[in-house]
Amino acid sequence: MSRVANLPSISVIIPTLNAARVLEESLFSITSQDYPQDKVEIIIADAGSTDETVEIAKKFGAYVVSNPRKTGEAGKAEALKAAKNEIIALIDSDNILPQTDWFRRMVEPFSEPEIIGSEPIKYTWRKKDSYITRYSALMGMNDPLCMFLGNYDRYNFITKKWTGLPVEVEDKGNYLKLKLNQIIFPTMGANGFLVRKSELLKYFAGHYLFDIDIIYDLVKDPHARFAKVKIGIVHLFCQDTKTFLKKQLRRIRDYQYFSKEGLRKYPWHALSKFGLLKFIFYCLLVFPLFGQALIGFLRFPDPAWLFHPLACEVTFLTYSFGKIEGLIKTREQSREGWKQ
Repeated sequence: MSRVANLPSISVIIPTLNAARVLEESLFSITSQDYPQDKVEIIIADAGSTDETVEIAKKFGAYVVSNPRKTGEAGKAEALKAAKNEIIALIDSDNILPQTDWFRRMVEPFSEPEIIGSEPIKYTWRKKDSYITRYSALMGMNDPLCMFLGNYDRYNFITKKWTGLPVEVEDKGNYLKLKLNQIIFPTMGANGFLVRKSELLKYFAGHYLFDIDIIYDLVKDPHARFAKVKIGIVHLFCQDTKTFLKKQLRRIRDYQYFSKEGLRKYPWHALSKFGLLKFIFYCLLVFPLFGQALIGFLRFPDPAWLFHPLACEVTFLTYSFGKIEGLIKTREQSREGWKQ
């Protein structure tokens, strides 16, 4: 049997809402893959874009479905319902595959039957990207709180680790084979996460597919294994501090709203209380944050590290406000006027 015949078929699912600014580069990187085109389908779940998002999607041959509930998690659920192939690739509209053998590298772990999901081990740093996108790539996360809690899932230049949580690891050469702890585990499941459709459908139900909650369900199987592939993915997280603040506020509001609705599962409460207290302490003192930024700069010189203290302060203040607001009334963040 030929090497091509052995490759699994892939359904790329992408939620969009006014994503024209980033979508074309993302889809170009997907359709330029050295992978049989008849084994790849692209499904766009659009939430009512008023820019050129849908036109760009159709230009690249994507199948477009409607996402009336607007959120990215709802979009993933709608796209999954339409997916036909063996492997589901959760790729966001602001993700770019940095090399043409990305799909081949990412599906390699699935040759082992017990491996049910794979994910890049890092974010790809590019000099041309915005300072916040570069900072997030070097941090290996979009939320600096995760560094203190330890549950990040991409390589971090401050800690020199891809996660701060205990994970059973076997090095397989091109990827790490993981056995995840069933109580606390890294926030895997987004920005280039590939998963067997048959396994995902065992747990999927309803109108929302929350990325980190996917792992919560999948690790219930004691035989399930995951892979961190020694490759990166670009995540064009945001352009400026105002957008960063807006995204952090959306994160806390949505989490509290959907938690109250009983739809969130990831055990944040089981994570390190010491890590949370350390985050609060560092934010109150401020200068330890500059110390962390200096460590990062010495390991990978980029002035984007100067954003670290501000990123932590914005996250601290936004989450504090969101938590207080949630005690009074939870609400889903409006997507009115939202764009990538």
